[in-house]
Amino acid sequence: MAYIVALTGGIGSGKSTVADMFARLGVPVTDADIIARQVVEPGTPALQAIADHFGHRILTADGTLNRAALRREIFADPAKKTWLNQLLHPLIHQETRRQLNNVTAPYALWVVPLLVENNLASLADRVLVVDVHPHEQIARTMRRDGVSGEHAENILRAQASREQRLAIADDILTNHDNDEPLMPRVLALHEHYTALARQPKQEHP
Repeated sequence: MAYIVALTGGIGSGKSTVADMFARLGVPVTDADIIARQVVEPGTPALQAIADHFGHRILTADGTLNRAALRREIFADPAKKTWLNQLLHPLIHQETRRQLNNVTAPYALWVVPLLVENNLASLADRVLVVDVHPHEQIARTMRRDGVSGEHAENILRAQASREQRLAIADDILTNHDNDEPLMPRVLALHEHYTALARQPKQEHP
């Protein structure tokens, strides 16, 4: 398997922007959020199981998953959330491993927003955290999603703290509003990861 760099960060940190920059450099990107959507696309066994469990009210008129309705269901009932996680996590893990096993580049970028929350850091060779101040996260989330400050703060509180993410980081990429441009720093990390990936496995830090 290729050398795996896990990319994580809180809401509004700029993970997607950073992942896109690595992709433009030719790095294969495996995104946990994208896989989570793929495993419940229309026609999949997982979506059928969800509809059977929650009722067809959980589907939209065109047969896709009504994510807002599902969020309401699992928010109100922890047992339902547990059931859903037990259904989806193995499928997401299986597809993630399939994608990473097929990588032929020196290394792959694995984008995992909930890396800390789901204790997944040990599955990567290296962890890159995109770091911003919480007040920047709140402002960006309000601007991007059109939500209130209170709603953005609630999302932030439900995630791992900034300190928890930084504690598992091998590398930290700051993305503050007044920072230097990201691309030169991403390029430097890309060169670093390429060099690390070419070392014998036992020499990886």
